[in-house]
Amino acid sequence: MGHGHSHGHDHGHGHHHHTNNKKALFWAFVLIATYMVVEFIGGLMTNSLALLSDAGHMLSDAAALGLSLFAIKLGEKDATANKTYGYKRFEIIAASINGATLILISLYIFYEAFQRFMNPPEVQSLGMLTIAIIGLLVNILAAWLLMGGDKEDNLNVRSAFLHVLGDMLGSVGAIAAALLIYFFGWGIADPIASVVVAALILLSGWRVTKESIHVLMEGTPGHLKVDEIKSALLAISEVRSVHDLHLWSITSGVPMLSCHLSISENGGHDDVLHHAQDILHDQFGIDHSTIQVESEEVGCPSKHGTCN
Repeated sequence: MGHGHSHGHDHGHGHHHHTNNKKALFWAFVLIATYMVVEFIGGLMTNSLALLSDAGHMLSDAAALGLSLFAIKLGEKDATANKTYGYKRFEIIAASINGATLILISLYIFYEAFQRFMNPPEVQSLGMLTIAIIGLLVNILAAWLLMGGDKEDNLNVRSAFLHVLGDMLGSVGAIAAALLIYFFGWGIADPIASVVVAALILLSGWRVTKESIHVLMEGTPGHLKVDEIKSALLAISEVRSVHDLHLWSITSGVPMLSCHLSISENGGHDDVLHHAQDILHDQFGIDHSTIQVESEEVGCPSKHGTCN
């Protein structure tokens, strides 16, 4: 029997992404944390729930960005005898915490907004408008910084990016509410804006939580199809069956695969192994694979039963 394990060849590319992610997360963290204090004080002074909920969201932003930055730093630590995959999985744990935080904050905003629907308070619209406009500009800058990170492939960075996007919408809602209160005296616009933003935050939080749980449950990466991979491996002339195929990811952008390949009598174990690894790398972007190559007599189906 032949047994092989392959690793990726593009470590420099990954290091570049991590460097960009760290810089983006750090500066966005500094920006958000600083203005969060300003917006909280402004919300208290103007008696605006829209501003206070936005400040609460900015607090979660700051925590999310700090947690994401810590996760990336921790993920860079080398593997150990106790943690043979290293600490990369913590990035997904951080993303799941961020998503759950978004959901909890949205539920709290719903509760506070309901209280204000029952008894709309007086709101200082001009002060609210000024603070909300500055908050919007701060969030646009933070979002622009995070755009420089690898948000498409890194769920952790994407969850932080969604925090900031949600906060940006919060600022837009607060601006709209302030204008309605100033020009029309619609005090109810303040809790309405909060409810709209809370709904958007809830949706984002659910998506991030769902995706991170999928990774933690070792689900198949969304961009890969088991049937397509199996067909590509079966296309190797010496391969008779593919079984015990498992496909999962350690963290965002790090797919893993393990499988057994049963080959014909005239098949060369090493040649088949290398061919399979090349297919996985070139066609599917899978750099980490563990493949057991076995003769047809001891492989599926004679020994293992039905192939999966």
